Amino acid sequence: MRRRPLLALGAGTLGAGLGLGRGAQAQGGAGPAAPARPIRLVVAFPPGGPTDVVARILAERMGRALGQPIVVENRGGANGNIAAEAVSKADPDGTTLLYNTSSIAISRALYRKLAYDVLQDLTPVALTAASPLALVVNPAMPPRDPAGFIAWVKAEGGRLSYSSGGVGNISHLVSYLLLRHIGAEAVHVPYRGTAAALTDTAAGNVQFTCDTVVTALPLIQDGRVRAIAVSSAQRTPLLPDVPTMSESGLTPAGFDLGAWQGIMAPARTPPEAVARLNAAVAATLDDPEVRARLMQQGARPTGGSAADFARYLGREVEFWTRVVKESGATAE
Repeated sequence: MRRRPLLALGAGTLGAGLGLGRGAQAQGGAGPAAPARPIRLVVAFPPGGPTDVVARILAERMGRALGQPIVVENRGGANGNIAAEAVSKADPDGTTLLYNTSSIAISRALYRKLAYDVLQDLTPVALTAASPLALVVNPAMPPRDPAGFIAWVKAEGGRLSYSSGGVGNISHLVSYLLLRHIGAEAVHVPYRGTAAALTDTAAGNVQFTCDTVVTALPLIQDGRVRAIAVSSAQRTPLLPDVPTMSESGLTPAGFDLGAWQGIMAPARTPPEAVARLNAAVAATLDDPEVRARLMQQGARPTGGSAADFARYLGREVEFWTRVVKESGATAE
């Protein structure tokens, strides 16, 4: 199953592509005037997690670009759907935004009943960052490379178990795609969140898992889990010696999949407000300090126009709908 690469447009082109001067926008000059009250950025996951950390890095710099404070509000739960529903029902005036991940594209297929539709009730503003997933094993297990992993899983004939952050979580679905491609089976053990799934892999209660590099990196560096491969098309600078899944035969050639993050607004938010916010994201991702801080978190800055994000989101929904259906995953 091939994937298009995650958007890698230069963030510096965004403001120019929209015809908006960043300096003027930040000062409230050319373009629509900024609303007086602060912007509320609703993060769909709990405080202190990797998504929240990245959101707060961006919020502080975006506030300076806009000349308007951004207040981060965490509303975790239901795979990000609680926050998404709340933002979808907010006033479309550009002062309430959603910070979510690729989980929002999966949820549309995973949940039979949702109180919002990501393609109808929310407006894409900008992609912000992406992180590949890492396939990791308990260090007491024999595999040290992808070839060893494939031979090991096949030899065990379905007796191994792998953890995930929950049924239909991206950590589950990437493992499903990997196992399907190499023609192997393993028992899926879902947890309430990837932190617990990763911890139990380190403890040896399950044998392997897939999780974002940003989450798994501390355990990899401490030797508590061993990294076998990453899901991006190119190797990540954070794990330069770890091969990609596609180059290793774990997934089809050209496979490029990561957990992306992005900002959305309620549907019917005025185009000029979306453009102004998108330009602020561009200015933020252009900042060398911000880029360095994101890379330290294992998050690759992405960017792109609002239209780019809308097209990408449509492809993501289509892709994950197909994968969820094939996997048989459901959630309520």
